[in-house]
Amino acid sequence: MISQPSRHCAVELQALPSRIGQVRRIVSAQLRYWHLDALIDQATLGVTELLTNVHRHAKPDKTCSVEIEFLLGVLTVSVRDRDPKFPELRRAPDTETCGRGLALVAAVSESWGVRPDERGKVVWFTLAAAEEAAPAPAVTPYRRYGAGAEPFAEVRAEERAGRRGVRAVGVG
Repeated sequence: MISQPSRHCAVELQALPSRIGQVRRIVSAQLRYWHLDALIDQATLGVTELLTNVHRHAKPDKTCSVEIEFLLGVLTVSVRDRDPKFPELRRAPDTETCGRGLALVAAVSESWGVRPDERGKVVWFTLAAAEEAAPAPAVTPYRRYGAGAEPFAEVRAEERAGRRGVRAVGVG
């Protein structure tokens, strides 16, 4: 018997700079909804770095999905893309302005990794909740963004107006 139900949110998008900021706001709002405010900074930094890697390196296209799941006190954030090439953790010279994304993810997370997927790969990281998070609301329906969908209360109308191109697959 599971004493705490799983909480899950998935978003599909094109990993373009404007979409990365939108996903950061979605992740932040979802973690606030789950009462995991203490994990927002690390989760948004990690998802930003992983999406930036998709934007810079993924081929043949920038289509990807972001999933966050909270289960048994552990938040798992994963980014799935269509490029089968695995990323490499490397030490960038001090003079370079890029190349530290995975090192940042490794530094802020409990663990991280990459696994092959039938259409590419999944890069993931985990964060442990400092304390037991508040229980999920009694009703955790799946929600969708877009026409006719109810947005999160934390996301203002002007932010929703720019959300074209980001589609929430499931939120609970």
